[in-house]
Amino acid sequence: MSISLREVNRQNYEAVCELEVTTEQEPYVACNMWSLVEAAYNEGHSCRAIYQAEQPVGFFMWVKETPELISIWRFMVDKQHQQQGIGREAMALALAEIKQDADIKQIEICYNPQNPVAKSFYSSFGFIEQGLDDEGEDMLALITL
Repeated sequence: MSISLREVNRQNYEAVCELEVTTEQEPYVACNMWSLVEAAYNEGHSCRAIYQAEQPVGFFMWVKETPELISIWRFMVDKQHQQQGIGREAMALALAEIKQDADIKQIEICYNPQNPVAKSFYSSFGFIEQGLDDEGEDMLALITL
């Protein structure tokens, strides 16, 4: 399986916008189109398409909150490509890319605390739960470098 992360650009943004999660996942995942608009008008947002070979199959967006902190805001794999190990490989690639910034000391992510799959998945990459976020809705997990 050949997984890569690529910049979202003029050639692939429409395909990225067409990616979908399952109906059950929709309440937890923001629309990719909205994420691209958000990134276009705000500093520090990085978007990547997840590719399997030459086909876009997922999406990442992370935000440089401070010179030392990156927050992963968006992460999704299209419903037709889930349960194939793509998300695991893509997360490893994203973390490796983020860690190339020598100033970064922490990487954070939030997820639904009722989702045991998310907890297990993120903890396998070294994310440690910190408690609920400021709104008291999502679990905040952190990697300290």
